[in-house]
Amino acid sequence: MTSLFALSLFAIGNGECMTSPAPILSVNNIEVIYDHVILVLKGVSLKVPEGGVVALLGANGAGKSTTLKAISNLIRSERGEVTKGTIEFRGERVDGLTPNDLVRRGCIQVMEGRHCFGHLTVEENLLTGAFTRKDGAKAIQGDLEKVYTYFPRLKERRNSIAGYTSGGEQQMTAIGRALMSRPRMILLDEPSMGLAPQIVEEIFEIVHNLNRNEGVSFLLAEQNTNVALKYATYGYILENGRVVLDGDAQELRENEDVKEFYLGIGGGHRMSFRDVKSYKRRKRWLA
Repeated sequence: MTSLFALSLFAIGNGECMTSPAPILSVNNIEVIYDHVILVLKGVSLKVPEGGVVALLGANGAGKSTTLKAISNLIRSERGEVTKGTIEFRGERVDGLTPNDLVRRGCIQVMEGRHCFGHLTVEENLLTGAFTRKDGAKAIQGDLEKVYTYFPRLKERRNSIAGYTSGGEQQMTAIGRALMSRPRMILLDEPSMGLAPQIVEEIFEIVHNLNRNEGVSFLLAEQNTNVALKYATYGYILENGRVVLDGDAQELRENEDVKEFYLGIGGGHRMSFRDVKSYKRRKRWLA
């Protein structure tokens, strides 16, 4: 008995404790209602581990953007509210905070649609991301140069008016602006929307490098399931405001349902309307 107890203490002391580290983000059974009547999210729960990249997948209208806005507290600006459940960031409940307060705590959202201040230069856009910081101009300048190392194209375009840059450059500007707040976590909404495949790969490679080198956690809301699962470690699939499937990214890529419904792969053969197998399985899946 004594030896077993000693071995247990040794295992715990060497980081082999059975308990896993607390997630940086925990969404617990939330419901979201718009205009007091429209139920959009129905009991959504998800977790993002510290330093992880998690994909939130689903078709247009599934509730991905609403989930991110509920986390970032931007939902209130669209007459929405979280009516049930809780949202915790770094162990603290945050669903009652303002978006500014959440940014100061290290969580920021990059909105869908490459939102930039079109009349400002690229560099001026980046600097607006540091508006919550109080650590001085030298630190901000150092982080600006770090952003340029990840986005060398932005350094070339630093004096260009953002509204006249390409869609890919605007998306890079939006992500770079978020980095200027020194986030622990970024909520990234549809980063591939409207971009050429080559630019999409470039942006996701940058996200991968930021995660690996800077330890920034990401929750990616994305319709492009294939590219999202390539770079994420875990994924959740939303349908009609509910999480219908979740698992390791590799497992989801190999799941027959995911292949048929989201990756356009029909189990090795072309699907037809006469083949009702997938319809029956999807009906069961969504039940």
